[in-house]
Amino acid sequence: MKLKEIAGLINGVVAGDGDIEITGVSGLSETIPGHITYLTGAKYLKQAKDSSASAVLVKASAEDLDKPQIIVPNPELAFAQLLGHFYLTPAPCQGVSQNAAVSDEALIGENVTIHPYAYVGRGVVIGKDSIIYPGVFIGDKSVVGEACLIYPNVTIREGVTVGHRVIIHAGAVIGSDGFGYVFDGQAHRKIPQVGSVLIEDDVEIGANTTIDRATTGTTVIGKGTKIDNLVQIGHNVKIGRHVILVSQVGIAGSCNIGDGVAMGGQAGIPDHVNIEAGTMVGAQAGVVGDLKRGVYLGSPAISYRDFFKSSVIFAQLPELKKKISELEEQVKSLREAENSGRKTG
Repeated sequence: MKLKEIAGLINGVVAGDGDIEITGVSGLSETIPGHITYLTGAKYLKQAKDSSASAVLVKASAEDLDKPQIIVPNPELAFAQLLGHFYLTPAPCQGVSQNAAVSDEALIGENVTIHPYAYVGRGVVIGKDSIIYPGVFIGDKSVVGEACLIYPNVTIREGVTVGHRVIIHAGAVIGSDGFGYVFDGQAHRKIPQVGSVLIEDDVEIGANTTIDRATTGTTVIGKGTKIDNLVQIGHNVKIGRHVILVSQVGIAGSCNIGDGVAMGGQAGIPDHVNIEAGTMVGAQAGVVGDLKRGVYLGSPAISYRDFFKSSVIFAQLPELKKKISELEEQVKSLREAENSGRKTG
């Protein structure tokens, strides 16, 4: 494919020879001749110059780069688009396998693929162009929207609603019972979890992530949210739009997470916490209460400015302890000298 044709795909402007042939796309550290790569900043310019890439996606023309370029507002986004164009081909519809267990009461849309050994319960609706891989369980009266990818061994329990263009990776469980018990003085009695889960459009859910159904009402994952592997989301949680949850984040029940929040790996959120839109919570942060918009680190989580100030002090603690011990010895010596003087007097 000619470079100028690629520029047309991503609405870019060619700087240099637009007639060179491009055969693939690769990251800056894995380039080969014939491939196009991307440059995100001046600090990578030398690496781009030394690479074997035939062309480079750039935000602004790099005069020191002796390679044809395509100028685009966001090189990383253009790179992602080209990866999809070169390497992701739409899977042909394979229909419903005879080895899948699909209820006669399920409503299956056009061009849906249901692979062997999937289970689709009564009253289930699956929208057109969706793909259901082997081992998937979709419980009674659940809805899966259009153009969804449900990978192997995903469990979608009864009464769950999944929007359009949702990707759920292998082993995820959507709609498992929330962790709700009441102690009657002798034993923990289960609180029935009779609510549901709503996954809005364009959400991606990582492998082995679990999203609990609400006790009553609905657990909600907002449009465009991206969830990494091994994340736990408790019952009645409301997650806003375009949220990022990195691996091993744990969110307890009845939390409200605002639009655009980003949480680093292993961040922990207790129940009934409200996190304001646009907030960033760092990796391994331990949130203990509501958070206003800002950036938070540490456990307990505090503002990043206070965290860095505290980190400086923490690093100085051994030296401070040594100085305190020396001062204590000096005070002790002065007191002993003072007491000795009193006795002599």
